[in-house]
Amino acid sequence: MTPSKWRALALSLSLTLFTAASVPAQDAPITRREILKTELQGLQGMDGIMYVTDIAPGAAAPRHSHPGYEFNYVLKGALTFEIDGEQPKTISAGQATFTPRGHIHKVTNASSTEPAQIVVVLIHEEGQPLALNAK
Repeated sequence: MTPSKWRALALSLSLTLFTAASVPAQDAPITRREILKTELQGLQGMDGIMYVTDIAPGAAAPRHSHPGYEFNYVLKGALTFEIDGEQPKTISAGQATFTPRGHIHKVTNASSTEPAQIVVVLIHEEGQPLALNAK
Protein backbone atom coordinates (compact mmCIF):
# COMPACT_ATOMS: atom_id res chain seq x y z
CA MET A 1 0.00 0.00 0.00
CA THR A 2 1.35 3.43 -0.88
CA PRO A 3 2.02 6.07 1.82
CA SER A 4 -0.89 8.20 0.58
CA LYS A 5 -3.28 5.23 0.89
CA TRP A 6 -2.00 4.57 4.46
CA ARG A 7 -2.64 8.22 5.35
CA ALA A 8 -6.13 8.07 3.86
CA LEU A 9 -6.88 4.87 5.79
CA ALA A 10 -5.51 6.36 9.04
CA LEU A 11 -7.58 9.53 8.55
CA SER A 12 -10.69 7.49 7.82
CA LEU A 13 -10.20 5.36 10.96
CA SER A 14 -9.52 8.46 13.07
CA LEU A 15 -12.70 10.14 11.88
CA THR A 16 -14.71 6.98 12.51
CA LEU A 17 -13.36 6.65 16.06
CA PHE A 18 -13.87 10.36 16.76
CA THR A 19 -17.46 10.22 15.51
CA ALA A 20 -18.24 7.09 17.54
CA ALA A 21 -16.73 8.62 20.68
CA SER A 22 -18.71 11.85 20.30
CA VAL A 23 -22.14 10.17 20.00
CA PRO A 24 -23.73 10.20 23.46
CA ALA A 25 -24.80 6.85 24.89
CA GLN A 26 -28.55 6.38 25.21
CA ASP A 27 -29.63 6.37 28.85
CA ALA A 28 -31.80 3.49 29.99
CA PRO A 29 -35.46 4.63 30.06
CA ILE A 30 -35.92 3.23 33.58
CA THR A 31 -33.19 2.80 36.18
CA ARG A 32 -33.49 1.43 39.70
CA ARG A 33 -31.08 2.03 42.59
CA GLU A 34 -31.57 -0.03 45.74
CA ILE A 35 -30.98 2.02 48.88
CA LEU A 36 -32.04 -0.43 51.61
CA LYS A 37 -32.82 -4.12 51.95
CA THR A 38 -33.53 -5.78 55.28
CA GLU A 39 -35.14 -8.88 56.72
CA LEU A 40 -38.34 -7.93 58.51
CA GLN A 41 -38.40 -9.41 62.00
CA GLY A 42 -41.93 -10.33 62.98
CA LEU A 43 -42.98 -10.83 59.36
CA GLN A 44 -41.65 -14.33 58.74
CA GLY A 45 -40.39 -14.82 55.17
CA MET A 46 -40.65 -11.15 54.19
CA ASP A 47 -38.01 -8.57 53.26
CA GLY A 48 -38.27 -4.81 53.18
CA ILE A 49 -36.72 -3.26 50.07
CA MET A 50 -36.45 0.45 49.29
CA TYR A 51 -35.23 1.82 45.99
CA VAL A 52 -35.27 4.96 43.89
CA THR A 53 -36.47 4.62 40.31
CA ASP A 54 -35.78 7.19 37.59
CA ILE A 55 -38.16 7.13 34.63
CA ALA A 56 -37.30 8.97 31.42
CA PRO A 57 -39.87 11.22 29.73
CA GLY A 58 -42.65 9.11 28.20
CA ALA A 59 -41.12 5.82 29.38
CA ALA A 60 -43.28 3.04 30.82
CA ALA A 61 -42.64 -0.07 32.86
CA PRO A 62 -44.36 -3.09 31.28
CA ARG A 63 -47.39 -4.64 32.97
CA HIS A 64 -46.15 -6.53 36.01
CA SER A 65 -46.94 -7.55 39.57
CA HIS A 66 -44.98 -7.92 42.79
CA PRO A 67 -44.83 -10.84 45.24
CA GLY A 68 -45.42 -8.32 48.00
CA TYR A 69 -46.93 -4.94 48.87
CA GLU A 70 -45.74 -1.81 47.05
CA PHE A 71 -45.72 1.72 48.46
CA ASN A 72 -44.79 4.54 46.04
CA TYR A 73 -43.83 8.16 46.74
CA VAL A 74 -43.17 10.49 43.80
CA LEU A 75 -40.12 12.72 44.31
CA LYS A 76 -40.35 14.60 41.01
CA GLY A 77 -42.51 14.66 37.93
CA ALA A 78 -45.80 12.82 37.52
CA LEU A 79 -46.56 9.13 36.99
CA THR A 80 -49.67 7.36 35.77
CA PHE A 81 -50.47 4.09 37.56
CA GLU A 82 -52.74 1.67 35.73
CA ILE A 83 -53.85 -1.21 37.97
CA ASP A 84 -55.86 -3.87 36.12
CA GLY A 85 -59.58 -3.39 36.82
CA GLU A 86 -59.19 0.20 38.07
CA GLN A 87 -59.20 3.63 36.45
CA PRO A 88 -55.70 5.01 35.68
CA LYS A 89 -54.47 7.38 38.38
CA THR A 90 -51.84 10.10 37.87
CA ILE A 91 -49.89 11.26 40.90
CA SER A 92 -47.35 14.08 41.12
CA ALA A 93 -44.35 14.99 43.27
CA GLY A 94 -45.27 14.82 46.95
CA GLN A 95 -48.06 12.27 46.42
CA ALA A 96 -48.10 8.55 47.18
CA THR A 97 -49.96 5.40 46.20
CA PHE A 98 -50.21 1.75 47.20
CA THR A 99 -50.36 -1.35 44.99
CA PRO A 100 -51.67 -4.52 46.67
CA ARG A 101 -49.75 -7.78 46.49
CA GLY A 102 -50.07 -9.57 43.16
CA HIS A 103 -52.07 -6.83 41.40
CA ILE A 104 -51.00 -6.42 37.78
CA HIS A 105 -50.15 -2.83 36.97
CA LYS A 106 -48.24 -0.54 34.62
CA VAL A 107 -46.45 2.72 35.47
CA THR A 108 -45.85 5.45 32.87
CA ASN A 109 -44.10 8.81 33.09
CA ALA A 110 -47.00 11.19 32.43
CA SER A 111 -44.69 13.74 30.76
CA SER A 112 -43.09 13.42 27.35
CA THR A 113 -40.52 16.10 28.26
CA GLU A 114 -39.68 15.81 31.99
CA PRO A 115 -38.15 12.86 33.86
CA ALA A 116 -39.86 11.40 36.92
CA GLN A 117 -38.37 9.96 40.09
CA ILE A 118 -40.07 7.74 42.65
CA VAL A 119 -39.19 6.04 45.93
CA VAL A 120 -40.58 2.51 46.10
CA VAL A 121 -40.88 0.43 49.27
CA LEU A 122 -41.71 -3.25 48.85
CA ILE A 123 -42.76 -5.60 51.63
CA HIS A 124 -41.68 -8.58 49.61
CA GLU A 125 -41.54 -12.39 49.79
CA GLU A 126 -37.99 -13.42 50.66
CA GLY A 127 -36.10 -14.98 47.73
CA GLN A 128 -38.62 -13.89 45.09
CA PRO A 129 -37.85 -11.53 42.18
CA LEU A 130 -38.78 -7.87 42.66
CA ALA A 131 -41.31 -8.02 39.83
CA LEU A 132 -43.03 -10.61 37.68
CA ASN A 133 -43.91 -9.63 34.11
CA ALA A 134 -47.60 -10.05 33.28
CA LYS A 135 -48.69 -12.23 30.39
